Amino acid sequence: MTWISKAPIVVPYDFSANSKDAVDMAISLLETSDGVHLIHVLGELSPAEPGEVWDTVDENTRTHHATQAIRKELSDEKYKDVKIIIAFGDPGEKICQYAEKIEANAIMIPSHGRSSIMRVLVGSVADRVVRLAHCPVIVLKKPRK
Repeated sequence: MTWISKAPIVVPYDFSANSKDAVDMAISLLETSDGVHLIHVLGELSPAEPGEVWDTVDENTRTHHATQAIRKELSDEKYKDVKIIIAFGDPGEKICQYAEKIEANAIMIPSHGRSSIMRVLVGSVADRVVRLAHCPVIVLKKPRK
């Protein structure tokens, strides 16, 4: 399975321990953080949001704050070359569009293991990525306790 050890690998990041584990797994497969593309997808702001109304929050400020928060969480030297991308919109679509744009060899995404009723109600980003991706998707599932 040499395709797994080739860059780039896209890793969706949502600040959970599972997503940090996915970043670590991608780094270990590539043996470097260079080639790991971390993507964090933010929802679109409603025009009624106070930051929008008062023109104090825009995509640039949100991108800056999200990037800073990610760098703070991933401050260890081993993450220094991870590329951070902030996108806006539907997470499943944006993850797949970015992976296709950079011709990623794989997407490595954690599964949060929601119960079947929660999956029906809120859907699963991992499921959507598996359906939409142009490349192999590695879904990292933690065993239930």
